[in-house]
Amino acid sequence: MTDITERKLQEALLLRSRPGADALALDDGVLRAALDGSKPLTSAQLAALQASPLTLRRLRHLALARKRAQAAFGWQRSGGMLRAAATADDLAVLVTDDGCWSLHFVPQGAGWQVILKLEAAAPFAAQLLARRPMLRVSDGGGAVLLQGRLDADGECERAWPFEQDPAAHFQGHGAVFSVEPLGP
Repeated sequence: MTDITERKLQEALLLRSRPGADALALDDGVLRAALDGSKPLTSAQLAALQASPLTLRRLRHLALARKRAQAAFGWQRSGGMLRAAATADDLAVLVTDDGCWSLHFVPQGAGWQVILKLEAAAPFAAQLLARRPMLRVSDGGGAVLLQGRLDADGECERAWPFEQDPAAHFQGHGAVFSVEPLGP
């Protein structure tokens, strides 16, 4: 047997088995973070995933839904990182590595406002603005920074959801972020 055939058979067996006491071993946030690469599974989480066919089926469902949503827009995911020189005083904007998205941080009262902006020159901008899918911005720990739909200007905004200022938060959570579609 080839490795591909063996892997497909193993997947089919795992997905088919249904132990009576099986329950979801990992929540959707952990599974999504593993799928998008923002937070790999720990060895204990991987063992729990392998021991639970129900959790494996949920992971597969989330992966397929993510793939369908991403295929519909011609774009899958954009990631970016906090640069080493950024501090709380000068962190005003973070840009994804592909240059298609930017996160703007605007002081507002005692807190901050975070604004996701789609660059007009992005190759998928017209399609996203026409369809306005739900978007999610996550940090390196998998926490949601912002979730919503773009407005007519290609922006989505909300109050900063954490007590720490943006620079301190990013430094404490892997110094990375990602933008991805959740569905139509």
